[in-house]
Amino acid sequence: MNPMSFSRRAALALIAGGAASTALPALGQAISDLPVEVMAYGDENAPITLIEYASFTCPHCQAFHQNVYPRIKENYIDTGKVRMVYRPVYFDRLGLWADLLARCGGQERYFGIVKMIYDQQAVWTRGDTAVDVVNNLYAMGRLAGMNDAEMEACMQDNAHAQALVTASTADIEADQIEGTPTFVINGTVMKNMPYESFVAEFDRILAEN
Repeated sequence: MNPMSFSRRAALALIAGGAASTALPALGQAISDLPVEVMAYGDENAPITLIEYASFTCPHCQAFHQNVYPRIKENYIDTGKVRMVYRPVYFDRLGLWADLLARCGGQERYFGIVKMIYDQQAVWTRGDTAVDVVNNLYAMGRLAGMNDAEMEACMQDNAHAQALVTASTADIEADQIEGTPTFVINGTVMKNMPYESFVAEFDRILAEN
């Protein structure tokens, strides 16, 4: 099974489609003027920066977050050796909605919500309608301490959704990302790989510094 591949056409379709609403207001601010918060975890001065390009609906990304990321976090991020930057790729509206929900919790809760989203990927993505999927996401948001009014405001923010897709598309094109998960380690693009390969690359860089 191959990693999910990025399609610029799909990204443009997401921009046209908007956020998790069926009746969205017109944009009141230019997309380029809207800031997009970088979601990162770990020491800002760490010698290694690990950028992950991933989709919330990608099974390979789920496998990474369940089996590999916890070991990287314990042995490299929490010890100040690696800083993690998470860059979502929006293959579909479900992935975009999931990111909107996770960002609704703010930087401090973002990665905890990301973990829930990946752990329950097979559950929240199921639904006969878009409303079912959004309600599944809301259920996770409540577990993270958010109320329905907060989540509704985040999920209905069409301008923010479009800004996220625009920023993501620019990052993907700049780093020439073709599928997920893909990683950029101190500027070097690397495909999905086992934990041992991350260790080899991290230790090689650390030995040179």
